[in-house]
Amino acid sequence: MSQPRHCPAVLIAAPASGQGKTTVTAALARLHRNQGRKVRVFKCGPDFLDPMILERASGAPVYQLDMWMVGEQESRRLLWEAAAEADLILIEGVMGLFDGTPSSADLARHFGVPVLGVIDGTAMAQTFGALALGLARYQPDLPFAGVLANRVGTLRHAQLLEGSLTEGLRWYGALSRETGIELPSRHLGLVQASELNDLDLRLDAAADALASSCEVALPPAVEFAAPDVIAAEPLLAGVRIAVARDEAFAFTYGASLDLLRAMGAELSFFSPIRDCALPEADSLYLPGGYPELHHVALAQNTVMLDAIRAHHRAGKPLLAECGGMLYLLDSLTDVEGTRAELVGLLAGDAVMQKRLAALALQAVELPEGSLRGHTYHHSLTTTELAPIARGLSPNGGRGAEAVYREGRMTASYVHFYFPSNPSAIAALFAPDLEAAFAAMRRSDKPAPTMDQLAPVGAGLPAKRS
Repeated sequence: MSQPRHCPAVLIAAPASGQGKTTVTAALARLHRNQGRKVRVFKCGPDFLDPMILERASGAPVYQLDMWMVGEQESRRLLWEAAAEADLILIEGVMGLFDGTPSSADLARHFGVPVLGVIDGTAMAQTFGALALGLARYQPDLPFAGVLANRVGTLRHAQLLEGSLTEGLRWYGALSRETGIELPSRHLGLVQASELNDLDLRLDAAADALASSCEVALPPAVEFAAPDVIAAEPLLAGVRIAVARDEAFAFTYGASLDLLRAMGAELSFFSPIRDCALPEADSLYLPGGYPELHHVALAQNTVMLDAIRAHHRAGKPLLAECGGMLYLLDSLTDVEGTRAELVGLLAGDAVMQKRLAALALQAVELPEGSLRGHTYHHSLTTTELAPIARGLSPNGGRGAEAVYREGRMTASYVHFYFPSNPSAIAALFAPDLEAAFAAMRRSDKPAPTMDQLAPVGAGLPAKRS
């Protein structure tokens, strides 16, 4: 039986969103990396943008931890494996420390990881200490490491904040409100790491600022129990999957791509913006991203539009999530009113909104099995297509997202977390229905009939609303 592993670890949390958790986590990761330590960073809950920044800061892949979407056993495995190689594990929380069910605090308590509270010190002095004490004592059984002040003004300001701490709360330092440290954002969150030409300069500046404000030391070691490791079955052995990846389509979970490879798939990446042809592939994956920022360029690459249509006409599997689904619609209109005609495999149109349209965890019952994931988008889609399923939020959040199917094409606003049901994902990407059915028979869940897995797009209305 595998033995537990030990590694210094801390979970970075805050009283609310927008306090600068990602900036602080990235600064800590870069600081310890620059001192020669191997740092592994995780992100609580569903998120694509923060991990891009944290990967650059730490120099190592960043994976999600979540008691519902990822699951307790898979989260345990990821932490246990990281503890074997890392000198420090950092976990960035989600929303406020106690927000949601399960919350960042729930995850910290379950795995015994102490919390580092990040508090925006803007326009604040001694009240900082009251907020810090509240975070530390609100749930008495929550392990708590200390606090760090973000967006402070002068050195005197930082000293006031530190002096406000009571009951032995540890001071982890401060970051200034200088614009050279803050990470820029847009409607879905932070700007993608690949778009920030000065990102490494920002990260090093943040690390240096943090080092100058406190004594750099590792948090206490945490014991991570060994998980029950279940090897992936080769359900996609020899299957070639083309994966869209460029500035318009970059929202993929590392764990999802790892799973495809572990099941035997060969992944080929391509750019729907620039490439003139699809890679030679049995199946196609169009993940989410920012197609609304590049919809004119996507529309102008008519050779790629034709290639994706031909892939579908050939009866090959295609999975499209959120931005990938928008790409498959007849048209996409941005917030400025600029409309672009796109692939046209899904009868319908999408229009970007200035306000959030949906944000929720999602569980979807497909013919292939149940999958978990989340939805987060600013667009509204009109279509007369009949969905084959709708998502259900465990927290009652907005967005019972529709899942559409035409032949072997499956499309939805939902970003699926593939490890939540490997056999279902294998069935979605399997190049023929018999292989999909065989993949389902290997799982411990009831297998659907061939009729359930057969194309269901025939007869669906093609008229747009």
